[in-house]
Amino acid sequence: MEINEFIKDFADQFDETELEEFKPETDYREDLEEWSSLTGLAILNMIDKKYGVKLTNSEIKATDTIQSLYDLIASKL
Repeated sequence: MEINEFIKDFADQFDETELEEFKPETDYREDLEEWSSLTGLAILNMIDKKYGVKLTNSEIKATDTIQSLYDLIASKL
């Protein structure tokens, strides 16, 4: 897994936000207007299905940027 692939997979969970908005340093809760708890569930599901990593709500809440979420997933692969 590499960060650009993960960013594309992450961005695919959003309907209206352009891919260019997603960068490793993006604080997805603060910087993305489209972020919602439903989007968070879709991202957890994508991570489980695509990467085979199950994250808890508390684990995902401990991350803030796309990079920190990526690092968490990479540490579990």
